[in-house]
Amino acid sequence: MTEVAQNVFSFEGTAVNWIILRDGRDLTLIDGGWPGDAPAVEESIRSLGCRPQDVQAVLLTHAHVDHMGAVKDLHRRFGIPVYTGDVEVRHARREFLEQATVADVQKAPQELLLPWMERVLRVGALDDPAIPDATPIPPGPLDLPGGPVALPAPGHTTGHLAFHLPGPGALVTGDALVTGHALSPIEGPQLIPWFFTHSEPEARATLAAFETLDVDLILPGHGEPANLPIAEAVAIARRNAAQTAAERGLS
Repeated sequence: MTEVAQNVFSFEGTAVNWIILRDGRDLTLIDGGWPGDAPAVEESIRSLGCRPQDVQAVLLTHAHVDHMGAVKDLHRRFGIPVYTGDVEVRHARREFLEQATVADVQKAPQELLLPWMERVLRVGALDDPAIPDATPIPPGPLDLPGGPVALPAPGHTTGHLAFHLPGPGALVTGDALVTGHALSPIEGPQLIPWFFTHSEPEARATLAAFETLDVDLILPGHGEPANLPIAEAVAIARRNAAQTAAERGLS
């Protein structure tokens, strides 16, 4: 656990992160790791001297199994409401699915693939974490602990959200901008590996939207938190994307 800003905590699970915002004893949880990360998510709440019942809401950046697997368990056991954007709600309910297939993932560097597969299969990579009663939220400020502001951030999935924290000048980016990934040979700010992305043009447009924000703390879904201006992170991510595209023969 790292307190990256006052009352903002970043936790690492199985090669994925979740964020907790604290206001007194009230909490907001953003994302929640794989199904097998559920005990670690609960322990992260208790490590702050709180109980799962103190979580006022779970916010999902997007409805992939590595971000909502443990959320389903918390929702079922403690009745914590789960919120995401109106498009991503339908994804969370599994009215449609935008997720990399086994064939897609096999495009990763082979030396990285097997260790990652062994880890994620143990924590429920093949589980179905659908949450039928996930609730939609509009873009904008949310009346929740930590004062998150929901921002559309499509690309990785159609309805992907990011959450701006204006007080500490932070941005919870989910998988719209990461600083590392177990299947990426790149270190530092980058787009998530291309084979995980639903729309690469939308992912690049989201970077352009991010760079206008007043942010100097980046809290990604994968990789370490980064203390640097968002415009600088976006510039690095663009360079890394161009290099990857060249290696794929796209430029």
